[in-house]
Amino acid sequence: MSEMLNPILDAHGGLAYWESLDRIEVEFSAEGFLFTSKGIPPQRHARITVCTTRPEVTIHDYPQPGQTTRWLGDARVEVVDGGGRVVQSRERPRAAFGSWRKFFRWDALDFAYFSSYAMWGYLTAPFLFRREGVAVQTEPAGQGGTHLALTFPPDLPVHCAQQEFWFDASGHLLRLDYTAEVVGSWATAAHFCDEYRTFGGLSLPTRRRVYPKLLFGKPIRALTLVAIDIHNVVPHLKA
Repeated sequence: MSEMLNPILDAHGGLAYWESLDRIEVEFSAEGFLFTSKGIPPQRHARITVCTTRPEVTIHDYPQPGQTTRWLGDARVEVVDGGGRVVQSRERPRAAFGSWRKFFRWDALDFAYFSSYAMWGYLTAPFLFRREGVAVQTEPAGQGGTHLALTFPPDLPVHCAQQEFWFDASGHLLRLDYTAEVVGSWATAAHFCDEYRTFGGLSLPTRRRVYPKLLFGKPIRALTLVAIDIHNVVPHLKA
């Protein structure tokens, strides 16, 4: 596995650099059919802080300016005001998606949970693949690329346990396929990545487009579920 995974890690900045980081600050915009269907407005130049060592994300100025939302893995999501007082919170936020109302509209904590765990997974890959309990199967793909079939452990907050990733010959991520289980068991998606940029020593795709997937893996490109554009990333070294 290492022989095929190490070049991918190197193409994203290298394992040694990643392990020197404590967090990354990210400015991005996001929109798409999923936002519209759940009653969530497009996010324009949103700012988040992503922990690189554990599943934690801070969303700045959300859901209101001056407020901060903190995602603490599957244990809790909370909103605090400018003085640090908790004004909203939800324990075990993933379990809350079992309610039928989640099929029609999300509240601020629903969206905070979904967007936080999704962005954490996107921005920590492929280094995420080396976490304890993650099983990785590698095989060559076309034109010198690599296909990875991953199984994530149940205690890791990701879209679903079984996911597939495709990388090109340079080690850059082209596509990942998954089921967004909090949306529904039917929510299979093909997620495409491009426009790599380097921020500090970290290299990552800045343009992501997610489409629903038909049988045999064919995406429906006429319907964009989620469009993410990353404007800036600031890596922070451990103290």
